[in-house]
Amino acid sequence: QVQLVESGGGSVQAGGSLRLSCVASGYTYSSNVMAWFRQAPGKEREGVAAIYTDGSPTFYADSVEGRFTISRDNTKNRVYLEMNSLKPEDTAMYYCAASRELGDYRLPATRALLMAAGPFYEYWGQGTQVTVSS
Repeated sequence: QVQLVESGGGSVQAGGSLRLSCVASGYTYSSNVMAWFRQAPGKEREGVAAIYTDGSPTFYADSVEGRFTISRDNTKNRVYLEMNSLKPEDTAMYYCAASRELGDYRLPATRALLMAAGPFYEYWGQGTQVTVSS
């Protein structure tokens, strides 16, 4: 039984920071792509950041580039999302996702798949809420 469990969400003021964590179990964690997505009320789920097996390369949505950092610790089966300089528009439910497919990240088509909430990702967590007040 594959499980992804997120934690670390909460309420912060604009400009603040949060660190999300996702622990994975039930499969060979290290050989995969891990990612964070988010979904605000009334909006589609969007990709935030993705990270490959060995911690590199990483990919970010333009809206979070320079403010968020994705990392992973394969010894602990965890992936993290460090979020700094938070803005009210970052308010959303944040989801962890995993894929056993690696793809060729050098290809634009693969990069598009990495940031899309589609079939590339086989496993999803239940989400953790992040609320940023102005």
